[in-house]
Amino acid sequence: MPTAGFAQLVLLVLALVAVHRPFGDYLARVYTDRGHWRVERAFYRLLRIDGDSGQRWTTYAAGVLGISFASIVLLYLMQRLQPLLPLNFGRGSVQPAMAFNTAVSFATNTNWQSYVPEQVIGHAVQMGGLTVQNFLSAAVGMAVAVALVRGFTRSGTDRIGNFWVDLIRGVVRVLLPIAAVAAVLLVALGVAMTFAPALVAVGLDGREQVIATAPIASQEAIKELGTNGGGVLNANSAHPLENPSGATNLVEIFLILVIPVSLTRAVGTMAGDRRQGRVLLSVMAVLLLVSLAVTWWAEAHPNGQAALAAGGAWEGKETRFGPYLSALFAVATTGTSTGAVNSMHDSFTGLGGGVVLLNMLLGEVAPGGVGAGLYGILVVAVLAVFLAGLMVGRTPEYLGKKLGRREITAAALSTLVMPALVLLGAGTAVALPSTSDAMANPGPHGLSEVLYAYASAANNNGSAFAGLTATGDFFQATLVLAMLLGRLVPMLAVLMLAGSLARQQRMPPTAGTLPTGGPLFAGLLGGTVVLVSALTFAPALALGPIAEALS
Repeated sequence: MPTAGFAQLVLLVLALVAVHRPFGDYLARVYTDRGHWRVERAFYRLLRIDGDSGQRWTTYAAGVLGISFASIVLLYLMQRLQPLLPLNFGRGSVQPAMAFNTAVSFATNTNWQSYVPEQVIGHAVQMGGLTVQNFLSAAVGMAVAVALVRGFTRSGTDRIGNFWVDLIRGVVRVLLPIAAVAAVLLVALGVAMTFAPALVAVGLDGREQVIATAPIASQEAIKELGTNGGGVLNANSAHPLENPSGATNLVEIFLILVIPVSLTRAVGTMAGDRRQGRVLLSVMAVLLLVSLAVTWWAEAHPNGQAALAAGGAWEGKETRFGPYLSALFAVATTGTSTGAVNSMHDSFTGLGGGVVLLNMLLGEVAPGGVGAGLYGILVVAVLAVFLAGLMVGRTPEYLGKKLGRREITAAALSTLVMPALVLLGAGTAVALPSTSDAMANPGPHGLSEVLYAYASAANNNGSAFAGLTATGDFFQATLVLAMLLGRLVPMLAVLMLAGSLARQQRMPPTAGTLPTGGPLFAGLLGGTVVLVSALTFAPALALGPIAEALS
């Protein structure tokens, strides 16, 4: 099994290296191209927008809020009116609280699922509602990231691009074509694709079994590519119809990582200094690989005689993947904002579960979700330069822009929202007597379950520790609040930062400018990522996964 894990990691790295340069440059061209495709012009006419006009950050932000809230309303209505839609297979109207939770979840790229999909959601809602949001929410994240990059690259203007142009290009030129090819590849590798609600199979004992199914491959492709994570089936990517083999496992992890990794190249290309993109990528890669190494070690050296005799922590993992491929998938999905799982994170060792939880608490910047990871690490870079400026007594600069009070305020706001939501939400939950009934485990592991739920919601990840019953009114309401604020407040702060930066003139570097294109700044940036998380979450982690790992 270690051999399979290392082999898949090597293949994954080689594939990402192969596409990083051409795909990253293509992403840069997508968002800097002055021309428009014919299909894009059709959407412009439909939406009554001028594709050649720029927008202030406030107008851009209004577009982000508008598409988000419109998506929530439409998806909510589709779920409530499901009996009137085709291909519902007798699945009734979704309960109001659950429908609202699901609508917010998919519109914010979280894809938290507090229901069993094959029992609650029909094909029409799945394809026309949830899958559409998988495309749109991912495109929104990329649009906000590109707007921030424009803030650094433009000078003396209050325009940071056109949200609707960026949104449509992200869908038409990036997500749709790659998802289409990936879906065909997944079908060829054995992922199910049918409009039938179920299939009948004969088990080894000769008895017939009814197995739920759906047009899975097309949904699976964008679920991973857009770092969404919501599965068509309840077992998600642990289900053999969604992820039948090591080959599909490799393809799905590649889809999760390819856009976040390649966006670092796009930053360097758009900024005219590819060293900047390489620094961001190096920090992401080191954080991800360290996380993977620790998780691999933890899952290969579990506590307990039964686990030791089995040669690893096998409980909660599919035998076709085992501890190593399960850990690789878990690190990829929590290092991004994907939330898909091919094993139950609740079954990981104390240290292994703590690492995948920490991946989210770091802000999911290694490499982060589609778009969200890029603007997240750029915000941390702003803070890192600010801290360096304080230490040497100089005005901080990054990518040719001065970082004053307004810029640091926006960066700090974007950074502090997630910790506040996680700690306030988890702290309130564990203080309620009813929460003990919702936890499958007492003690440190139970605390980890609650902490993981709010970390997943506030970071728009969507995965669950799988040991917490979060269908009660309190969890439904507070997790919705965490998903909304965790998505929209940082985006608004990032757009405010982009607008402020774009108004400045770009300045050439001077003798007092901190070089940000080399290993010194990479170390400072990585240290800032870890330091912010360590100072914020160390007490909570000590009471949860660390206490469990030491017990």
